[in-house]
Amino acid sequence: MANAWWGSHLLSRGADDDLWAISSVPVTRGQLRTAVADLGRRFREQGIVEGSSVLLRMKPSFTYLHVLLALWSRGAQVVLVDFRLKPAEYEPLVDLVRPQYVVAAAGAEGPVAGFRQDSEFTVQRLPQGRPAVDGIRLVQFSSGSSGRPKVIGRPADSVLAELDRHAALPGIPGRTDRVMLLNSVMHNMGLVSGVLHALAAGAALIVPPTLRPAEVVRLMARTEATAVYGTPVHYDLLTRLASRPALPALRLAVSGGELLPQETYEQFRAHFGVPVSPVYGLTEIGLLAGDLSGTTAPPQLGAPVPGAEVKVVGDELYVRMDRSPYLYGDHADRFTDSWLRTCDRVHQDPATGVLSLLGRADSMIVVGGLKVDLAEVENVLLAHPRVNEAVVAHGEVIEAFVAADEALTPDRLIAWCRERLSPVKIPKRFFVMRQLPRNSMGKLVRDRAEMRERVTSESSPQVQGDR
Repeated sequence: MANAWWGSHLLSRGADDDLWAISSVPVTRGQLRTAVADLGRRFREQGIVEGSSVLLRMKPSFTYLHVLLALWSRGAQVVLVDFRLKPAEYEPLVDLVRPQYVVAAAGAEGPVAGFRQDSEFTVQRLPQGRPAVDGIRLVQFSSGSSGRPKVIGRPADSVLAELDRHAALPGIPGRTDRVMLLNSVMHNMGLVSGVLHALAAGAALIVPPTLRPAEVVRLMARTEATAVYGTPVHYDLLTRLASRPALPALRLAVSGGELLPQETYEQFRAHFGVPVSPVYGLTEIGLLAGDLSGTTAPPQLGAPVPGAEVKVVGDELYVRMDRSPYLYGDHADRFTDSWLRTCDRVHQDPATGVLSLLGRADSMIVVGGLKVDLAEVENVLLAHPRVNEAVVAHGEVIEAFVAADEALTPDRLIAWCRERLSPVKIPKRFFVMRQLPRNSMGKLVRDRAEMRERVTSESSPQVQGDR
C-alpha cells in the first residue's frame, strides 16, 4: 500500500486537463503524469529498483519534482540534499548516507536563480553505496541552525499520515484554490504542505520563477491566487513593497519555519487585508499544529491538528511517534519511549489547547551559577525600535549578533540592555551589522562558530569587545 502511494496514489488524482501548476507556463496533471512515467522508464533502465537509495541534488524546477516523483514510483529511497551547500557541508553528508545513485543537475551548486521549467541532469552509480534503510522513502536533514544536521528518515506511512493531518485542518486549500508557493520545494513545508498536499487535494500550485517581491505579487494578481505559503522572511519582504496590485481572490496566508514577528504580522494584514496564519511542524514528522481561521496571532501556533498526539512536560513540547526518525546515529536524548523531544518551549491553553511558542528549551545556559535564557536576551534586543534581527549565542561569554540600521551602535545596545536585563544576562560582545547570515532554509544561523566566521568574512560589523 505504501509503495503504491509513492508510485501512483497522488499522481492518479484529477483529470489530464486539470491545472497542476503555473510558473513561466502552466502545466496540467496529464503533462505531469507523462513526464513522471517517461523518467520512471529511464530510471528502470539505469537499474533503480525497489529499495535503491538515491541522492537528489538539483535546483528547484519542474524537472526536480518530476524526478522525485519518478524515483518514488520506482520504490526508491530519495535523499534530498540542498544544492546551496558548500562542498565542506555536502561531502560529509554523502559519506554519511552513502547512496547507491546520485542524481544531480549540471551546476547544481550556487545561488538560486528562481524556479525553472526544465533542468538537465545526470545519473551516477556509486559502487560502494548501500541500499535503502528498510521502509524509508524520504531522507532529509535537520536545518543545521545549531550544529551538524541530523539524518531524518520517513517511511511512506509517515508522509501519508501527515497529508491526512493537512486534510483535517479547517480552511486548508482544496480543489478551487490556487496556492502561491514561496517555500523551497526541497524542504518539508514546500514539499509536503505545498506540492504533495496540492496533488492530494486537487489545488493548483503557483511557483514563481523569481522571488522578487514585486514580481511575486504581480503573478499572484495575474493568476488570481487564493492562498500564499511562505516563511517570515517572505512576508517581511512583501510588506516592504511601495505599491502593489489588488488581490481580491486572496483569502489565506500561511507561515511556517520560525515564529512570525508581530510587526510583520500586523503590516502584512494592513497592506493585504489578510492575516498570516501559523503552522508548526518538524522535519521529523511534519505538520503538528496550526490555525487557518485568521484568529491566531504571534506567538500563538494554533492547536494540535487532528491526528497529532502531543504532550507538554514542564514547558517543553513532545510528540508521539511510532519509531525514531533518526538514521545513522544514536539520538536517545531526543527520542525515548515513543516520544520525540522537540526542544521547543510552549504554553498550552488548558481551555482551547492552543500552543504558544516561548522559545527553545536548549537556549538555557548557566553563567556564574545562574540560569540565563538566551531567548529572553534576544527578545529584549528585538524590542529595540532599530533592531531588525538578533541572535544571541554563548561560548566563553554571551555574544549578540544584531541586524540594525547604521545609526545604532553597540554602546547604545549595551545601555538598552542595562535598563532591561540583570548584569549576568547582558552580552559581553556585540556584533552590529545590516543583515544577519541565514542557512539554506532561510533560517537565521545559530551556530556560534559559524556565525562568527560568516559575520567577520561577509560584512564589516561594528564590534563591542569584552566589557
